[in-house]
Amino acid sequence: MEIKEIGKVKQSKEGTYLEVLPEYQDGLIGLEDFSHLYVLYWFHHLDIPELRGTTVSKPYTNGPEELGTFATRGPVRPNPIALSAAKIIKIQGNKVYLEYLDAEDDSPILDIKPYTASSDVLETFKGPDWCAHWPQSFESSGSFDWGAEFNFPE
Repeated sequence: MEIKEIGKVKQSKEGTYLEVLPEYQDGLIGLEDFSHLYVLYWFHHLDIPELRGTTVSKPYTNGPEELGTFATRGPVRPNPIALSAAKIIKIQGNKVYLEYLDAEDDSPILDIKPYTASSDVLETFKGPDWCAHWPQSFESSGSFDWGAEFNFPE
């Protein structure tokens, strides 16, 4: 298997944007017609052997004492791949400007996919009770106190 980085996440005074490598810029054709996208990127600051596990001890304040990696969205996993949705502001050349993205500067981008309701909206979603109070939409999660939801290592 071979995974190729297609660009970097940039967090700068210009704002948040995806800087796509020139050889992949043509892949952006038509993306401007979508309002949102998904970014798959590498948790490069947390790519350390000790974090490539399959279980996590109490990652969520209201969650169980232990969760399997695949029941979390965090960086502790066999492959530290992140998935985030973001609103597209504009596309200029090889730069895709976003309203916000919860990724570190210079995070390697693995892929970009457009958000489409037919593939991404679930009408009958069910999650565990411990996170039932979490926001029910991308838009409302921006004002949610996410810091109170996680147990950060000391």
